[in-house]
Parts: sequence; structure tokens; C-alpha cells
Amino acid sequence: MSLVPPNPAIDGLQSVESDVCTAEHCYHVFDALYCALTPSAKPIAPTFPDEKYPLFVTWNTCRPGRAPRLRGCIGTFEPHTLHEGLAEYALVSAFRDHRFRKIAESELSTLECGVSLLTDFEDADSYLDWTIGIHGIYISFPHPSTLNSSSSGAPSPLSSSSYLPRITSKQTFTATYLPEVIPDQGWDKIDAVDSAIQKAGWTGTITEDIRRSIKLRRYQSRKYHVDWDEYVAWRNNHGPDFEI
Repeated sequence: MSLVPPNPAIDGLQSVESDVCTAEHCYHVFDALYCALTPSAKPIAPTFPDEKYPLFVTWNTCRPGRAPRLRGCIGTFEPHTLHEGLAEYALVSAFRDHRFRKIAESELSTLECGVSLLTDFEDADSYLDWTIGIHGIYISFPHPSTLNSSSSGAPSPLSSSSYLPRITSKQTFTATYLPEVIPDQGWDKIDAVDSAIQKAGWTGTITEDIRRSIKLRRYQSRKYHVDWDEYVAWRNNHGPDFEI
């Protein structure tokens, strides 16, 4: 996933009701992709409030009898207005996720769209200070070559606490996992953190010193998803120019 660093502007976001993310957000995302792949189609103007949130857009491929498979997922921790932000990341996640080829028009009928609006950002007291199934994690850590060696090999609940020395590094590694990813993978906290370390680009041995150097921000996500057939029904109710 493409990321920008956490922004202090999101720290004041208040806890919101679970219905903050709705089907309308997903329809807007699907509409942006459909219109991008169908130049003669005109987008339908969104009617939901144009509020600001950090957000992620996920595309999955759905086949009968099979679990959905990831087709693209990119987002931002910078708060964006939803009308423009969702439309932008609909296309970024469809066309610019380097793990996948660009989504083609022929794939539209197989797609499922997920929108995640991110809330409740908090600095964790340690790399273990978060709850599986509730929190997503955003980790950052300096290049391990800058760390002092330690004899400790076991996880500590005090890891990353304020009394540990701060390391200045020319290179900082970052990665995130949305809240739903960790339970879906069946990971415990150490599994998730170690996977995030690797996702950030570190290919060496993962030590307790590296874990202790992590600065972790936890957050929550309000998510909704719709499939292609749901979008088609919505589009047919709102516009006469549907062409597929």
C-alpha cells in the first residue's frame, strides 16, 4: 500500500459511529472506475457529506465458490475530502498498485469494492499496545544498523516505551496493516509486527532490538463493501447511460 507519513491533523479525529462508511461511498468509488474505463459515461455526482478522512480503497476479485482475492489496495493517512479523495484513490488503487497489473474493463463484473475510513489514531505505548480485530497498525523504525545490540530476545510489554533511547537514522522504514487484515491472516501481535517489518522493506533478521525501535500508531477503520451487481443496480437507478 502506498502511504504518506501520519499527519498531526488527524490526531483530533473523534470516535464516530460505525455507519460513517456507507454503500454510497463504495458506489462513488465504483463509478469513478467505471467512468474511467468507459469514456462516454458521465459520473454521478455524490450526495453524501464531503467530510475529511484518511482513507483506503480496496479492490477484490470475486469468483463463485472462492474467497475474494486482493486486486489492489492503496490509501493515504492524509485526510482527504471524500468526494475527491475516494474518486482519486479508486483509480490509484486500480491502476497504480505495483503488485498488480492495471484493472481492465473486462474485469469490472468480477470486482468487489471496499472503502475504509480511518479514525481514532493514537500513539501506542509499545509495539504490543494494540488489540487484534480492533486496531490497524502503522509502524516506523530506523535502519537496524543504527541500533545498539541487546541481549534480550523475548518480547517485552515495555518495548518502544518512552525511556528507550531515540535513534536518529537517515533511513526510516514504514508499513501499515488495516484492522481487518490481521485477524484474516490468523496472526498474533508478534506475527503482525514482524510481517509489517518485512513489508516495510527490511530483509534481514528480525530481532527484539528492531521491535523495540518501532514507533507504532494504532487506528480504527470504518469499512463498507459492495460488489458489481450492487453497483449496477445503483447506477441504473441514477443514470440512463449504463453501457455494460
